[in-house]
Amino acid sequence: MPKRLVYLDNAATTPVRPEVLEAMLPYLGPDAFGNPSSPHRFGRAARAGVEEAKRSIAAALGADPGQVIFTSGGTEADNLAVIGCALAARERGGPFRVAVSAIEHKAVLAAAHAVVRLGGEEIILPVNGQGEVAEDGLSEALARGVAVVSVMWVNNEIGVVQPVARLAARCREAGVPFHVDGVQAFGKVPVSLHDVACTLFTVSGHKIGAPKGIGALVVRDRHAVEAIIHGGGQQFGIRPGTENVPGIVGLGAAVELAAREQAAFAARVAALRDELERRLLAVVPDAVINAAHGQRAPHVTSVSIPGTDSEALLMHLDLAGIACSSGSACSTGAVEPSHVLTAMGVPRELGVAALRFSFGKENTLEDVETLIGALPKIVEKVRALSAVLHR
Repeated sequence: MPKRLVYLDNAATTPVRPEVLEAMLPYLGPDAFGNPSSPHRFGRAARAGVEEAKRSIAAALGADPGQVIFTSGGTEADNLAVIGCALAARERGGPFRVAVSAIEHKAVLAAAHAVVRLGGEEIILPVNGQGEVAEDGLSEALARGVAVVSVMWVNNEIGVVQPVARLAARCREAGVPFHVDGVQAFGKVPVSLHDVACTLFTVSGHKIGAPKGIGALVVRDRHAVEAIIHGGGQQFGIRPGTENVPGIVGLGAAVELAAREQAAFAARVAALRDELERRLLAVVPDAVINAAHGQRAPHVTSVSIPGTDSEALLMHLDLAGIACSSGSACSTGAVEPSHVLTAMGVPRELGVAALRFSFGKENTLEDVETLIGALPKIVEKVRALSAVLHR
């Protein structure tokens, strides 16, 4: 009997949903393949698909269709928000300085570092032991003057939920653009930009059943951001270039589905996550659930297993047919603990022993049972090997 394969890495990427693929296919065929900037019927058919996707995404997020700017994914959208706001502020004679939380995705942190290389400054906002942004740090940053503040809604490693509505209100009062990376939030927690006064919001397709290589940045103030890619006049010149029409249509379909299913999805995966944590602590009693006492999104858990290292655990889990990660998928392979756990003050020996399990639409209780059935022997084997290597 073939080995049961278990995929618990949905925070890294998700499979394309059949409904999304079906929506995309006409835009890969002979009738709607045109350049959406072209005035003829082929171009008009493509443009119609783009405009319909804008309307779907805007309705799901609580934005206006004209505020939806399509990008190649979450990383580009984050870079456009952070670097674009810094450039716009410099152009106006404002502060060439950005503030980002210490646990942001590397797309945001690297964008802040790029501002420094361009001659600007970065402020890293500290977090507490549960991964929550320290608001005193935000107050200090706003007092110094910044071009943009960027704080993610849901952290991709530990699932902590930030009080983005409150942070957005603070920034709005100070007259500072506020960017929210919503990549891990949308479809998992209730998201409405009617309730969050952010200036910019990032969403990524491949986290919600759309293909890789498509995302969007909601830009509610076009004067707040300068283009970082230069070319034609598409998308108000904020993100020029011929649009990825099939990807955009797929993103529109995925966003619509994710919004419709969010409440039911969240309830189901929260039950699976809680059951995984309960059973895991029963078989590995000294394991530590990172950020266990913070407010967390339902689909992610980060677990440190003392006496092991995550890379060895991942290898043995993969051999057992179980896929998960050691934190952010974009930094897998690093020997050091993740920057997220380090910023939270997690001891190094626990940081290097952290696994991330993330649930998606297809996961079931059987997946949890398969993992728990395999884990004790894997932990025993890795601990024995670690003891030999560190004698």
